[in-house]
Amino acid sequence: MQNDHMPGSTFQTNPHRLKTLLEDCHRGAIQLPDFQRSWVWDEDRIRSLIASISRAFPVGALMTLDTGGDVNFKPRPVEGAATEGRIVSPHSLLLDGQQRMTSLYQVTLRGKVVETVTPKNKKVKRWFYIDIRKALDVMCDREEAIIGVPEDRVLRTDFGREVVLDLSTPEKEYAAWMYPVSQVFEWDDWQDGFGDYWSGEIHAEARSTFREFRRTVLENFKDYQVPVIALDRNTTKEAVCVVFEKVNTGGKPLDAFELVTAMYAADGHELRKDWYGDNAHKGRHQRFIDTLRLADASPGIIANVSNTDFLQAVSLFYTLDRRLDAERAGKTGKELPAVTGNRQALLNLPLEAYKKYEKQVEKGFLQAAKFLHMQHIYRIFDLPYQSQVVPLAAILAKIGDAWEHDTHRAKLVRWYWNGVFGELYGSAVESRIARDFVEVPRWLQGGPEPSTVSETIFRSDRLKTMRMRLSAAYKGVNALLMKEGAQDFRSGQAFDHTVFFGENVDIHHIFPQDWCKKNGIEPAVFDSIINKTPLSFRTNRIIGGAAPSGYIARLETGDDQTPPIDAKRLDGYLRSHLIDPALIRRDDFEGFMEDRQQRLLGLIEQAMGKNAYAGEEREEGIDAGEDADAIETGMVMAGPAS
Repeated sequence: MQNDHMPGSTFQTNPHRLKTLLEDCHRGAIQLPDFQRSWVWDEDRIRSLIASISRAFPVGALMTLDTGGDVNFKPRPVEGAATEGRIVSPHSLLLDGQQRMTSLYQVTLRGKVVETVTPKNKKVKRWFYIDIRKALDVMCDREEAIIGVPEDRVLRTDFGREVVLDLSTPEKEYAAWMYPVSQVFEWDDWQDGFGDYWSGEIHAEARSTFREFRRTVLENFKDYQVPVIALDRNTTKEAVCVVFEKVNTGGKPLDAFELVTAMYAADGHELRKDWYGDNAHKGRHQRFIDTLRLADASPGIIANVSNTDFLQAVSLFYTLDRRLDAERAGKTGKELPAVTGNRQALLNLPLEAYKKYEKQVEKGFLQAAKFLHMQHIYRIFDLPYQSQVVPLAAILAKIGDAWEHDTHRAKLVRWYWNGVFGELYGSAVESRIARDFVEVPRWLQGGPEPSTVSETIFRSDRLKTMRMRLSAAYKGVNALLMKEGAQDFRSGQAFDHTVFFGENVDIHHIFPQDWCKKNGIEPAVFDSIINKTPLSFRTNRIIGGAAPSGYIARLETGDDQTPPIDAKRLDGYLRSHLIDPALIRRDDFEGFMEDRQQRLLGLIEQAMGKNAYAGEEREEGIDAGEDADAIETGMVMAGPAS
C-alpha cells in the first residue's frame, strides 16, 4: 500500500479496500460531519456507480479528516448505519464522498431496501440487481445491466397490471439470472443456491457462466480500492473550508455556513434553525424575504441576503471587538488583529459572539431595506450590488438610530452612491466591506472621509458605455431618476412604489430601437443609458418604434384608452426624466445625447458629492460590452421591444 506523505503537507494519500471502508461506515469508525443536511442520490447515479465499480473503473477519491483536532464537528453516522455505530466516536469524518459511500453502503452492505429518487424526482424504494447475461455481453452498456426493482421485488407495467419481472424469491432470481447487489461481497450462499437450481450435467454451462461472472464482475467489488486523501487532525478550519469548496461535488457545495453549523452543533446550538426556522417559528431567512415585501407579493429587497452574508456582518462586530481589546492592551501595528468578515473569520466566529450580535445585526439588515427603499430601490432586480448590502447593514447596526438624523443619513447616501458609481462592490469585496465598516461610522462622528468616498472617481464618458442592464451603475442611474421624481410620460405619476409595483416599470429606450436602426445609429450608441429611462409597460407600448416627435404627437392627441395630454404638461413629464423636450420634439438624436449626458452627469455628481472626471485620459482596456449585451438579452425583464 503506497503512502504519499509530502514534506510539510498535512495529508496522506492511501488506497483503501472499498469493503473495509464500508465496514468502517457500518460500525461508526467513519462518520459524516453533521451539517443537518442529508442528500438522496437518484436512481440513475446509483446505477452508474454500481456499473463503474463492477468494471473496476475509478469513481474518484474520498477525503477524510482525522478527529480530535481543532475542527470540532458534531459527527453523524452514514445514513442507515448499524445502531451500535451511533454510540461510537469516529476516528475520521468523511469530507468528500458522502454520497458515493452512503449509496454504496446502502446497496451493498446494509441488506435493506434503498431509498432513492427517480429521474422524475419521485421518492421510491429500490433493490438493485446485476443482469448476469447482460454484464457478460461485451456489446452491452454495463449501466443497462444494472436494474432497480421496487420493494416487493416485482417489476410491473401497464399501471401495475402486468408483471414484467418477479424476483421475490431466490429461486426467481436464479431463474431470471439476476444477481442481488446486496450480496456482491458475500456470494457463496447465492452461488450454492444458483448451482442447486441449475443442477445436473444439462446445466453445466449455466454454472460455468456464473463462475465467469464471479471472476470478471463480482471479484471487482471485493478487490476494489478507493484512494483516500486523509487530512490529519492539525488541518486548519480554513483549509477544510477550501477543500469543501473545491472538491465537494456530490449535491450542493458546502460553504462556511455549513461548517459553522456543524461546529455550533457540537456545542448544542442549531444554527440552521435560526436561519430556516421550523414549524413553530419563522426563520431569519423568511423574515428577510417578508421585510418590506412588495404589493405583487415579490420578495422584499433583502430577500437575497444569504446566511454567510449574515455571519459575515456578525464577524465584523466580533473582529472589531478583538481589535479594540488589543488596542486597550497596548498593542500596535501588526500586533493588532484585523477587522474582517472573510471566510477565516467566519470559521473562527465563536458561538458566544454570534449570540451576542445576532439581534443587533438582524436589525441592521431590516434598516438597510428601509434605506434602499428611500433610494428608490425596491426590487432585487434593481439592486446595484447585492454585496454592498452587507456593509450597509453592518454600519446601520453599529450606529443604531443615529442613521435617522439628516446629517448622518446624507453622508450614508453619499457613501452608498460612491460605492455604486465607483463600481467598487463588483469583485474582491471582503476588504472593502471591512474598511467601510470601520471608516464610515468614524466619518459620521466627524472623522476623515472613508476611502470609498475619497478615492472614487466617476468618468463622464462612462455614461456612453453604460449599456448593461445588469451593471450596477446602470441600475444606479435608474434609481436616481426615480428618486429625482421622474413622472411617467403617459400617466404623469411619479415612480413611487405604488405605481412601481402596479404598473410593471422597467428601463426603455427614449429614441426607440427601430427608429435608431432605420437612421443608421449603432446599438453601441443607442443602447447607452443616456437613451434610456424608466417607463411603465403600457407607456412603452404607446411609444412603439416611432420617432419621438411621432409618439409625442400621439400622447398629445390621445386615443380610446388614453386621454389627450396638454403639451406643456407633457414637457414637464419629459423634463422630470432630464430630457430636453425641444430636442426630442425635433428628433435631434445627437443634440439629445449630448444634452442628456450632461444632465445625467449632474445627477450622478450630486449623488456622489463630487465632480466627474471629464479629461482626455482614456480608461485602460477596450469596452467589452458588445458581447455581454448579446448574452444579456435573454436576462432582461420581459416586455415588448421599445
